[in-house]
Amino acid sequence: MLRFRPARELLVLDFSNRTFEEFFLDSVGIEISDEKYEYGSGSKAYRMRAFWDIEPNHIVGKVLEDIFEEWEEWNQKEYNPLSGVYEVPRFPDDCVKIVERLKAHAPVPEIEALKPNANDRDFEALARSIKEYIKRNEPETGLDRLHTFVVRYVRNLCIKQEISIARSTPLHSAFGQYVKSLRTDGVIETEMTERILKSNISVLDAFNKVRNEHSQAHDNSIVSYQEALLIFNNVVSMIRYLDTIEKKTNKSEESNFDFPF
Repeated sequence: MLRFRPARELLVLDFSNRTFEEFFLDSVGIEISDEKYEYGSGSKAYRMRAFWDIEPNHIVGKVLEDIFEEWEEWNQKEYNPLSGVYEVPRFPDDCVKIVERLKAHAPVPEIEALKPNANDRDFEALARSIKEYIKRNEPETGLDRLHTFVVRYVRNLCIKQEISIARSTPLHSAFGQYVKSLRTDGVIETEMTERILKSNISVLDAFNKVRNEHSQAHDNSIVSYQEALLIFNNVVSMIRYLDTIEKKTNKSEESNFDFPF
């Protein structure tokens, strides 16, 4: 059983000041050393308390989830009298449920799926800026950035599939060629999935118009919060699925690799 100390203190015991700051930057892009988290003595535990009080539920949930994923690496082993060995205490299942409830408060629950599919600093900075709009619950002001992200993401997919597209090829046309490639390679398992992916061709065509006429890319009257949220959730859900397709394809290629000796 986990030996419970106050929860916020338990979660920071094995961090140094440096690794504590690095963790928050990697997890949610937050400078935990910022003065707004200065509370009490300014210790790590007090900063964690301030973070819990200030930040929205889904951001807190993301941090807790990342801590739990590295639980064994960060926690000290304790003697278990039942097994007779030293082992890392297991955190209660209720903690996982709490994290899920916290994350469910996010305006775009799957926003963490928005990850660059190429090693590119500018691409990574773009993804972080989009997540910042969602953190501030301002999806309508991040639509043009989201469109830019999707253009780069789809073009990288085409490059990996060796699909030749011109720089002037519209987003929806490039995506249509990518879906055709998936169908040819037998990656798509069901007719329904193929239909959904094909429907996204017209969705991305409409996204081009939203970007040009209803976003802050130009001097436009931007879409409402609710419409922006609908667009964000649908596009991010598509990206999440495409990421699973790519991981599945890459794994298949690795398993079929033969050593030349």
